Amino acid sequence: MRCSRAWMPALLAGLATPLMAAPAAGNGDATSGLASQLTQLGLGLIVVVGLIFLLGYLMRRVGPMAPQGGQHIRVISSYPLGPRDRLALVEVAGQQMLLGISPGRINTLHVFPEPVVDTAGEATSSDFARKLQAILKREQKP
Repeated sequence: MRCSRAWMPALLAGLATPLMAAPAAGNGDATSGLASQLTQLGLGLIVVVGLIFLLGYLMRRVGPMAPQGGQHIRVISSYPLGPRDRLALVEVAGQQMLLGISPGRINTLHVFPEPVVDTAGEATSSDFARKLQAILKREQKP
């Protein structure tokens, strides 16, 4: 661990030396050019880190988009009740059940004797996919 920390100041000094030695463009002096470059670098870093956090938040909120094959448990539908609570209709071995999901707790609310939603026909088709297919079929008719 000490070896990795020892080369950090030398690396930073090596990177900062060309910036300080570079002549400033225009009428300003070298320190104002360096300050503007560091400000631009800092703002760019803040934007990139902000985008990373925003994408992480969106991925947690939306969840995985692609269905994963070979699973025996499928979430058919999910309905948010609050920021941390939700209802989920889940299919396990051909039987559907309604689950209440809270932080640290999952309760089975009801087990349906017959499937509520027919998942055999259009298991992966969404509303958007159905609407897009209907529009494409309309455009193909003469």
